[in-house]
Amino acid sequence: MNEDTRNKPAGDLKALLPVSPDAWPQNIDLIRGLVLVIRMDARAYRAASFLDDRILGAATQGAWLPGPAVTEAARRIADPRPLHFIFHTGHVGSTLLSRLLDETGGVLGLREPLALRSIADAHDLLSSRESLLSDAQFASLLEMMLRLWSRGYDWTRAVVVKATSSAGRLAGTLLDAAPNSRAVYMSLRAEPYLATLLGGANSVTDLRGHGPGRMRRLLAGRELEVTPLHSLSPGELAALGWLVESLTRRNAVQAHGERILPLDFDEFMADVATGVDRVLAHFGLPRDDVTLNAVSRSPVLQQYSKAPEMPFPPDERALRLAESRRDNRGEIAKGMAWLEMLSRQGDDLAKVLAGGAA
Repeated sequence: MNEDTRNKPAGDLKALLPVSPDAWPQNIDLIRGLVLVIRMDARAYRAASFLDDRILGAATQGAWLPGPAVTEAARRIADPRPLHFIFHTGHVGSTLLSRLLDETGGVLGLREPLALRSIADAHDLLSSRESLLSDAQFASLLEMMLRLWSRGYDWTRAVVVKATSSAGRLAGTLLDAAPNSRAVYMSLRAEPYLATLLGGANSVTDLRGHGPGRMRRLLAGRELEVTPLHSLSPGELAALGWLVESLTRRNAVQAHGERILPLDFDEFMADVATGVDRVLAHFGLPRDDVTLNAVSRSPVLQQYSKAPEMPFPPDERALRLAESRRDNRGEIAKGMAWLEMLSRQGDDLAKVLAGGAA
């Protein structure tokens, strides 16, 4: 967007912020103290797989607004909806669940807000000399975003934010700041997770890109004998991802108990209606047989959730897993052996590998 296009609707968007999700806080600039607010609508939210820069285009209307003005607007929100979260370990059906919740008719799904990633990065640096924010400033920023995410349309019974996998490290902070919120935490056992990741077209690039952050998270507070990141094979990098995100899930469930519903993706797919029913009950949303039957037959189950224009029939995942297990047998074995090695170095690592959340 050019500067003229960004600034033209600034007044309208500022007025919309306290009353409608049509003004969406797409990004935050901690250096300049600004928030990028863009115009959205219910159809755009439903269509979006990612609420990051991929939703921006030449026709996007938006403006960078001063942070204090956005904070004041957030404080004037008069009718916040219940706000809940979907956390996940990555590639475990979280977008599918979010879209199925959309199908129930009362949920506004916010998938992977870019600002949530920025908030997670800012939280990592709190109390360090590198932090741009004090603890109080961070708390104010988080409160502002939680209130903005809680806006709904007339039909909205609840808003459900689906985080990126790495933003799961902020689960505890979000739930502490929003004591009435609940969460689902989706995951997979190690072997199907490795097969899924290694079967992806850009798997090695993606795994290497996330590798440094995941290694830092694994080693934080632990003394482990672990191979340097540059020496890890693709299967071991996939295992690193599974282990770090699974440890994050376990810690969140331990800390917040019944407020977090752990959900295994394979078990969810074996009985979608029952899985959605459990999630609706957890979030305190209406459930009935008509809705659940409709959801279990939804066209969403025939599409690739992150790109709904692409068909993805129910048996496609099993076929792709079988293909990856055949083509990546050696790397899957390396990843599983790496996990077994690390599980002998700590009880928490062993429990995660064994499948225990507690």
